[in-house]
Amino acid sequence: MAALENSDLKTALDLNNGSNPVENSDLIVSFGEMLIDFVPTVSGVSLAVAPAFKKAPGGAPANVAVGIARLGGHAAFIGKVGDDEFGHMLADILKENGVNDKGFLFDSHARTALAFVTLRSDGEREFMFYRNPSADMLLTEAELDKDLIQQARIFHYGSISLITEPCRTAHLAAMKMAKEAGALLSYDPNVRLPLWPSAADAREAIFSIWDEADVIKVSDDEVAFLTDGGDYQKDEVIETLLRPGVKLLLVTEGEKGCRYYTKDFRGKINGFAVNTVDTTGAGDAYVGAFLTELVKDFSLLEDEKRLRDALLFANGAGAIATTEKGAIPALPDKAAVLALLNSHV
Repeated sequence: MAALENSDLKTALDLNNGSNPVENSDLIVSFGEMLIDFVPTVSGVSLAVAPAFKKAPGGAPANVAVGIARLGGHAAFIGKVGDDEFGHMLADILKENGVNDKGFLFDSHARTALAFVTLRSDGEREFMFYRNPSADMLLTEAELDKDLIQQARIFHYGSISLITEPCRTAHLAAMKMAKEAGALLSYDPNVRLPLWPSAADAREAIFSIWDEADVIKVSDDEVAFLTDGGDYQKDEVIETLLRPGVKLLLVTEGEKGCRYYTKDFRGKINGFAVNTVDTTGAGDAYVGAFLTELVKDFSLLEDEKRLRDALLFANGAGAIATTEKGAIPALPDKAAVLALLNSHV
């Protein structure tokens, strides 16, 4: 395990012990896709060679919503699935986890999206998608639950919903509604190049909404893509992504932890060594955990000590999420995260 600062661990534990339940004013609304991941039962083989697959609910924005709810937060999800067996299974997952589903819709003319995930021997993965088109791509602006969006204290989204119409227009409209209502905007581009017409199209669309966000999370490999081959280990490269409107830029580095950048300070939080099985959903667990802390008090963004505590908690959630196959099945509850932190004090 990388060295951890005991002061960060102790304060992170204090931050979470005895917390009051999240009130409705602390609603975090997540917008985008929800789908079924098919994960090979063995790692290190191609999809063609895999003997069998485990069915697991997923989709980055939905993962974040469930992750927040598992940690005791107040989460809602806005998106669309097919009116099919998989779609109704996903609806049940949201309900079982206490996620507000007022903005969750079914489409009788398109199927629920599917993704087959190739697991390397180290747990890292590649994706093959079935969505031509899938129901999530067909969400329209008219179908948005405006009341739900306007209740959000934090509005979270990715970039996959920007790929095609009508979902792109719905996405932009939802962002505008949330921002005008006073919500903090949280953005995880979650780059999936096979879904885009080209890498150039992906980069252009991702940056088209960059300046609207207050908090942005990217992975180390996404830094390289977004900076056209820049070295993610160099602060000067990452800081090109810290545009004037962005209050906090987070860069996740897998088991190494994460780095954070604001206009006033920057730093690194070391990670936790665990038995990694599947990294799918780890970044979403991290985002969900961080947002559960941020929604309590936005001044966290201006207080480096409290920010570090929240990011350590997020690192713990992300680490635990890699210890089981599938995204949503592996998302931890607060007790599991606190137990991990306690074990390293």
